[in-house]
Amino acid sequence: MEVLRTENLPPPPGIINSIKAGFDTIATHITAILLPLLLNVFLWLGPRLRMDALFDSIKADVVSIWQTGGVSPEDIQRVLTWYDGTIPTVNLFWLIRTIPIGISTLFLSQGDSQTPLGAPAIMQVNALSLLGWMFLLTLIGWVGGGLYFRSIAKLAIVTENEKPLRISRAIIQTILTSIVWGILAVVIGVPLFIVLAVVLQFNAFIANLFVLFLSLVSMWVIVPLFFWPHGIFLKQQNFVTSVLSSVQMARFTLPTSSMFVLTVFLLTFGLNFVWSIPPEDSWVTLLGIFGHSFVTTALLAGSFIYYRDMNIWLQSVIEKLRTTPVVKRA
Repeated sequence: MEVLRTENLPPPPGIINSIKAGFDTIATHITAILLPLLLNVFLWLGPRLRMDALFDSIKADVVSIWQTGGVSPEDIQRVLTWYDGTIPTVNLFWLIRTIPIGISTLFLSQGDSQTPLGAPAIMQVNALSLLGWMFLLTLIGWVGGGLYFRSIAKLAIVTENEKPLRISRAIIQTILTSIVWGILAVVIGVPLFIVLAVVLQFNAFIANLFVLFLSLVSMWVIVPLFFWPHGIFLKQQNFVTSVLSSVQMARFTLPTSSMFVLTVFLLTFGLNFVWSIPPEDSWVTLLGIFGHSFVTTALLAGSFIYYRDMNIWLQSVIEKLRTTPVVKRA
């Protein structure tokens, strides 16, 4: 039997080392946190763009239609209760935070929250301006996200032959990636949500098993999507080539890469609770904003460093396997 010798293969990049390198990089280039810092401060102290006045103007007509359609008073009241507790707190400026490429935000400000400067200015959209505002804010988020990711990816470049992605190309690829990502989220997410809702109506235990199954297989989707933008900004790939490169990396490094992604998510969401402890009408919130901006930017830098080192490791492993002689065993 012929067996490849793999004893001398180099170890893959470490998760902790990559995250530490990201923190060290941002500590050295502290200006990299400027975009999330400014956006968080704007969402905290700036005006609120709300749509509750628009919804209030049509609420009576909608309720009348529901009553005519035979919707029970209990269901109508349940929806109205949810509406009264949710819609007035929505700040449409949150749309600047685009996914998967975007400027990280803490989502501090609620639509009716106070600030250290007092009550914020309230802006209301109408039926004509709502779509315009949504398009404009999303476009601003795409442009800002592309510039933000480009600035962080540039810090992960270590060789003189590599050049940062052009600004125009970074913005174009960001827009294309975000549009395709949104389409995939709808195509995959909506059917799964419908199936889960149907299964939940029949048996809660089976629904829980379905959720567990989705959780187990989700890493095959989450890891490639997480590293989708990295090939664009580090290797100057287009959005199609980048996702294929991300899938290939996830195929060979799924256990390590899934642990890295999980670690980043846990650190981000866990620390967000810490940053949100100070009340929004206190200047102490500024410390939370700074901490959030620094940590999320450092984790993003760590992810670029991990992606860079993991691809270098994969290339070295593949090359070593090609040149390593086989050993014949009885």
